[in-house]
Amino acid sequence: MTVVVTGGAGFIGSNFVLNWLSQNEECVVNLDKLTYAGNRESLAEVHTDERYTFVRADIGDISAVSALLDKYQPRALINFAAESHVDRSIDSPADFVETNVVGTFRLLETTRLFWQSLPADRKAEFRFLHISTDEVYGSLDASASAFRETNQYQPNSPYAASKAASDHFVRAYYHTYGLPVLTTNCSNNYGPYQFPEKLIPLCIYNAINGRPLPVYGDGQQVRDWLYVRDHCSAIMHVLQQGVVGETYNIGGQCEMTNLEVLKLLCAILDELAPRSDGRGYADQITFVKDRPGHDRRYAVDTSKIEMALDWKPEETFESGLRKTVQWYLQNQIWVANVVSGEYQGWVGKQYG
Repeated sequence: MTVVVTGGAGFIGSNFVLNWLSQNEECVVNLDKLTYAGNRESLAEVHTDERYTFVRADIGDISAVSALLDKYQPRALINFAAESHVDRSIDSPADFVETNVVGTFRLLETTRLFWQSLPADRKAEFRFLHISTDEVYGSLDASASAFRETNQYQPNSPYAASKAASDHFVRAYYHTYGLPVLTTNCSNNYGPYQFPEKLIPLCIYNAINGRPLPVYGDGQQVRDWLYVRDHCSAIMHVLQQGVVGETYNIGGQCEMTNLEVLKLLCAILDELAPRSDGRGYADQITFVKDRPGHDRRYAVDTSKIEMALDWKPEETFESGLRKTVQWYLQNQIWVANVVSGEYQGWVGKQYG
């Protein structure tokens, strides 16, 4: 038996592949385009595993995906492949439309044709699991209830709009063609192997290199934080037990402001890697101009996945953040290899 993972060299995808192979004998085929955020070094420990196969291709390449499905005959496809950084979507929205909308559509269409060719028993067992985001729901007021799966979509950034469009295509392929789909909408992930453009790995990198820790606006934007290994566990629950056609919200049950996140991060760094001058890392926190259309608050209600699939996150934010900081401190070669000249130019442009 085999599963196909798209975007498996990215942050969440690579963690999922590693978790899957540590817990299952089933083979994994990883299809990844290897954009700037895709990194095969994240999967170095399984490169020689006979259960693991890497294929470099774009989800929008119909001939490549069709050949892969025909060759490996998977029982499931888990779609992580996406452009995912809001800031980059503001600068280059066309890239997000091409990958997240057009790419997902082409992947669905290719998968549909493969699925329809299967014998009845394998058709019934097949699953297409689409990984999405809580940002499709828009922004919450401070006193509003957390997003539920039934909330109206109100995306506010090009990234969120592109993911919302992809979710709608997944839903349409279920209702129109009967393709057995599942969708998950997750909150902010953090953990090992995250490209250092997102808040937590960016600030770990900047902190230990004596650089400013940039905070947009007043730093009071609220996010629900989810440790990536908990997210991977939830995805496995959905794949194994989820009801076809259903959507499941996945969150860490931990709402914090960006400023609170940085202060806790600095405190952990003060303990694990204190500055040579004896001062705290919090001195490096720097407020920068807010980004356009910055949503104020996200939060997800996870009662559906908890009750229906018996899943809850294992990590608290503090325990998950400590593990994350320890990983980055112990894997600075990995960080150095991904922080290229292009990255330095982007950070300089974005934060000044």
